Amino acid sequence: MQYDFQASTGYWITLTAHQYQQRVDSELRPFGITFRQFQVLAWLKYDGSLTQSELARRMLIEPPTLAGIMTRMETLHWIQRVSCSFDRRKKYLEVGPAAEPVWKKIVAVLNKIRQEAVQGLTPHEVDQLHALLGRVLQNLGGTSSTPTSSEVATHQS
Repeated sequence: MQYDFQASTGYWITLTAHQYQQRVDSELRPFGITFRQFQVLAWLKYDGSLTQSELARRMLIEPPTLAGIMTRMETLHWIQRVSCSFDRRKKYLEVGPAAEPVWKKIVAVLNKIRQEAVQGLTPHEVDQLHALLGRVLQNLGGTSSTPTSSEVATHQS
């Protein structure tokens, strides 16, 4: 039985996501930032304080795998653990004080790669692409809510 990869939506989404991830990783590497560290900071910037298990779920990795990443990031003061105000046993992760210059480098890299990725597409085509991918995500049981321009600007600063 043969499978037509060229006609597969999953093939194109996976291939594109993998290539995008590799580009982000290779562009961040000279700054001493890994793709996983970028993900940690991005989720914390986007969603605010999260527990380790919540963050691991968003990153699609196991909490023990995240622990090693977090240890290095805590040492660099890129993230910090904060006790929950009503349950001292519960710890939240937050962006640390030394993360801001790192985040600025990440945003510059992301903006550069975003421009390269949509090169040759009109703004309308980019909007269509986002809308179509959002529908595919929703069809697969994910959420397709996208942040507004002001939310994105807030999360990138």
